[in-house]
Amino acid sequence: MVKSTTRQITLAEFLQLPETEPASEYINGEIIQKPMPQGKHSTIQGELVTRINNVVKPRKIALAFPELRCTFGERSIVPDVAVFAWGRIPVDEKGNIANAFNTYPDWIIEILSPQQNTTKVTRNILHCLNYGTSLGWLIDPEEYNVIVYPHQQQPIFLENEQDILTVPELVGDLQLTLGQLFDCLKL
Repeated sequence: MVKSTTRQITLAEFLQLPETEPASEYINGEIIQKPMPQGKHSTIQGELVTRINNVVKPRKIALAFPELRCTFGERSIVPDVAVFAWGRIPVDEKGNIANAFNTYPDWIIEILSPQQNTTKVTRNILHCLNYGTSLGWLIDPEEYNVIVYPHQQQPIFLENEQDILTVPELVGDLQLTLGQLFDCLKL
């Protein structure tokens, strides 16, 4: 986690700044740049977006977005995967997907990078849950585990290959075990 400012700025000022690579987030008046995704992170992220969209996109149930800026509750964050129910996807005046998503995702998935701060990522998941997100996942590719954060429930720690990952109701047809999630890392 790299803090890139020393003075606090407003959310409006932050949103006027040019995008950074990797993305920066606005949290509590500070700009915090996310670490650059590495191999395991990118592989899991791509696999999840594809798997989720294969289940929900054809039936227009939801849509999974990689690295999408979500601005709400005085924060601007960029989850690794943000899933939005179809009817909640912001649209522009032409009826196309909007560029700005000024709302919370229905499901947030974060994938830890080796140098990423677990507490900061957990705080973003909890922030989303406080604003209406129904489920959060925190995936640790180094430890091969996932912490599932259901809305207003005790977190669930999954560490066994046969453990079935909890998914939100809107993607109830998605069945995935912990072993299947991490199989994408094998060549």
